[in-house]
Amino acid sequence: MSKAIYVNIGNLESVVKDSTVPVLLDFYADYCGPCRMLKPIIESMAESFGDNVKVAIVDVVENAELIERFGLTAVPTLIVLKQGKETFRSNGLENLHKLKEALGV
Repeated sequence: MSKAIYVNIGNLESVVKDSTVPVLLDFYADYCGPCRMLKPIIESMAESFGDNVKVAIVDVVENAELIERFGLTAVPTLIVLKQGKETFRSNGLENLHKLKEALGV
């Protein structure tokens, strides 16, 4: 059983680089209502997917430089990376089935 990893500019590369499994990045902010609704779903996904997926949570308020790096325009934003390349992006609340499909689980 895995837990979500809290990511910042300092550990992003080590979480994403050379990952052999898909990485789900959840960009959120505490002030964001949809983000708060999505957070328990994301944490549940981390536990249920185990070692098949890395689930990483990024607080945009504490990591403003990552907003520019990933070209974010809204929160929540979910990004799936496979072998370091973006393969899926969604703004707002997302359907769990669609996320699983994007992650390949």
